[in-house]
Amino acid sequence: MGNKVNPNILRLGNYKTWDSKWFAKGKEFTKILHQDLKIRAFVEKRLKEAGLSRTEILRSAKNVTLNVHTGRPGNIIGKGGSAVEELKIELEKMTGDKFIINIREVKKPNVDARLAAELIVQQIEKRVSYRRAAKMTIDKALESGALGAKILVAGRLNGVEIARKEFFTKGKVPLQTIRADIDYASVAAHTQYGIIGVKVWIFRGMIFKKKATTEELVSHAE
Repeated sequence: MGNKVNPNILRLGNYKTWDSKWFAKGKEFTKILHQDLKIRAFVEKRLKEAGLSRTEILRSAKNVTLNVHTGRPGNIIGKGGSAVEELKIELEKMTGDKFIINIREVKKPNVDARLAAELIVQQIEKRVSYRRAAKMTIDKALESGALGAKILVAGRLNGVEIARKEFFTKGKVPLQTIRADIDYASVAAHTQYGIIGVKVWIFRGMIFKKKATTEELVSHAE
C-alpha cells in the first residue's frame, strides 16, 4: 500500500485537510472543479520561481479566497504588494470572480516535500549531480527536525540510454502508519535527455490525537 497510495490522500480527514473547500451540485460542480484546476495551473506557472509549496482555494457566495503557501513570500508580494495585486487582477479577469489572496510563509522550507522536490529539480536542470542534490536535501531535512526522508529519482539519469530509478533514504519513513505526519510531493525535471521524475517523502513525526472534526480541519488549514 505504501508504494501505491499518495500519502497525503491517505491521511485526509485525520490530520490533513483538503486544499479546495466549497460545495456545488450537478453541472456547477464540474464547472468549479475545472476552474480550480485552471487556477492552480496558472498560479504554479506564474510563481514557479517563488518557492510555491501549495495553494488552498476556499469559495464563498461572494468571493474566492486563495491561500498561497510559499518559502519565499517576498518574491510573491513584490514591492508594496504590487505583484500580489497584479496576480489578483489577472485571476479575476480569467475567472470573472472576486479574489482575496493571502500569502502564508512556510516556516521550515527544508521539511516541506514540495519545496525540497523543487530544489532537487532546479539542480538537476542545471546539470548538478542528482545524487549530490538528493543527499544534500535529505541532510538539510534531518537537520531541520525531520525524523526521516526518502527520495526517488527516475528517468534517463546522467543521460544514459536506458531509464532507471534510484532511491535515497535516511531515517525512518513509516508510510502505512496513518498517524505519521508524512509530507509527499512529485515534481518533474525537464532536461535535454527527457523528463526526470523526482518524488520526495519527509517524515515529520507522529500526531497523537483523535480524528479531527470538520471544524478542526478548517481551523488547522487557516
